Amino acid sequence: MLIILWISISLMLLSAILSGKNRYKRVIGAGGWTVFSIHWLQQPFHYIAIDDYVNVALTIAMSIFCLLIARTMYLQYTNRYTPMEGEIDITYMATNAIAIGSVFYFPFAEISALKEWLIGMVTNNIMWTLNMLGFSAYRAGNMITYNGHTVEIILGCTAIESIALFMGLIASVNAPMKKLLSAFMVSVPVIYILNILRDVFVVVAYGEMWFGPNSFEIAHHMIAKAGSGVALFVIAYMVMRILPEILELIDGLWNMTTEQINKLRKKV
Repeated sequence: MLIILWISISLMLLSAILSGKNRYKRVIGAGGWTVFSIHWLQQPFHYIAIDDYVNVALTIAMSIFCLLIARTMYLQYTNRYTPMEGEIDITYMATNAIAIGSVFYFPFAEISALKEWLIGMVTNNIMWTLNMLGFSAYRAGNMITYNGHTVEIILGCTAIESIALFMGLIASVNAPMKKLLSAFMVSVPVIYILNILRDVFVVVAYGEMWFGPNSFEIAHHMIAKAGSGVALFVIAYMVMRILPEILELIDGLWNMTTEQINKLRKKV
């Protein structure tokens, strides 16, 4: 249910904006992560229906991960878990990253007017690029046709998920504005431009039938996805070179997760 998602985001946002001295900051954040885990726990039913068992496992794992963070924040609230001296505040950074990233993603995913605006803007940019490169394509709404083959531009073609992820991570770091701006410039605009080129490649490859009858599947599901993965890896590396705190966050979340799992196993 959508209401569950918005409740979790609202709680995490409230936790993020409260002063660090506010004793209720942690318990509110814990509540947000708990509700967020319920959101993820609803997703496996959809993936079971379409026999996508990889995503079934991933969404269940994400739900468990959210509960572990919620447990850690509650222990922090009750003064039973204190970060080591000099260690970054993992749960605070993670809550900020999810809250900020969600603000950038879910309005576009759940509000029809914003979704249509974003898809329309990306479709315009794809058409402009195709024309600049000399490919005579035409559009009808969010459908682009080239050489008699039509590609539909949907939300997944906008890269909003990756953009929101990097926006959340960058904004969660306490660093000088110059470094934050540098991290932003090597990630968000680059992701958007590369995504337009990716979409153009899929449209042209499908229209020209570069890879035979399965040109769309090969271009979109294999080549474009592999290219996107490599690009995101390089971009993430560049961002972490500028903001090493993000690497500390990832490492800290891993250590926190394994520590909490080991403690729970000992109690069983």
